[in-house]
Amino acid sequence: MRMDTATLPSAPLPRPSLAPMWRLYIAGWLAYIVMIALVLQAERLMAGKFDPSMLFYSFISIAPTAMLLALAWPLTGWLARRRIDLGGRVAVHVVAALVSATCAHLLLVFLTPTPRPIAWHVWPFMYNLMSYALVTGIFHVVRANAATQRQALAAQQARTLLVAAELGALRSKLNPHFLFNTLHSIIALTQRNPAAAETALFQFSDMLRYVLDTERAGVDRVTLDAELDFVRDYLELESLRLGERLQVKWDLDPDAGDHLLPALTLQPLVENSIKHAFNPHSRPGLLRIGSRRDPAGMLHLTVSDDGPGAAPGAVAASQGLGIRTIERRLALDYGGRAALSIDSRPGAGFTVTITLP
Repeated sequence: MRMDTATLPSAPLPRPSLAPMWRLYIAGWLAYIVMIALVLQAERLMAGKFDPSMLFYSFISIAPTAMLLALAWPLTGWLARRRIDLGGRVAVHVVAALVSATCAHLLLVFLTPTPRPIAWHVWPFMYNLMSYALVTGIFHVVRANAATQRQALAAQQARTLLVAAELGALRSKLNPHFLFNTLHSIIALTQRNPAAAETALFQFSDMLRYVLDTERAGVDRVTLDAELDFVRDYLELESLRLGERLQVKWDLDPDAGDHLLPALTLQPLVENSIKHAFNPHSRPGLLRIGSRRDPAGMLHLTVSDDGPGAAPGAVAASQGLGIRTIERRLALDYGGRAALSIDSRPGAGFTVTITLP
């Protein structure tokens, strides 16, 4: 089975960029530094005075804490990779918080050597502990959100792979189905009309080239014009066998020929009509093939015959491969945007309509 590897997600899962997070981290601390500087000189501001040195004091008081807390990011990553349980994470963070708060406080004392009472040292230390808890909590949330995004992307890529694999499997079923049925028709023709069988073999070679070219190129989309040419070749081959029993009426939208659709979408529908409406009977029959593109850009394809038709229950219970495979391909390829409907009753013919975006 061949699948178009260009459509499969072979690249490793991308990781979310951390640049926006660090920009927000730096911007948040700078805003906090400015806010503290303004709070410390609130009375001066009310008097219309501003002391720029307070910005520097606020910066050297807070910036060391901000830089030390940035080290909590690799720590949260290490905890996540080791899959350490909640109790272990709490224990690690308690130790890390005490170390971080102590280091930040010592840096603050070193940078601002003004003598302070003992009680003054308690509040900055507690502030550093709370800052550690807040920042590491945010880091854990960011990592959890990134992991959720990667899992969602992995699940989406797995679904894409599954759909691509199933589409390839369905197509590999459809192609041999068409080939074997056509060859059986040619074999039957050799017994009655060897000259016509020879012509049919040349016709069949052109059809086989269409199938093999799309398969070799890994192309699943063809234009409606290309698909209709393939159907015409198929009907010419069948007309060698059925003769005047096969009458075809075309009702085609000339502006819809460039519309893309999955290869081998129409031919199985035509083959289904040939099999059930023409093969079992000696009387002439009429096959109608129509296309129309509506103003919304939707393509409507219709294949109908005036054969014996079938009850809805019989249609649903049928084990035929062609229509069932096309319906599944459309569901996988287009989701709910495409539709295949069947209109048939005993004695009222058989009509299949496909709607494609």
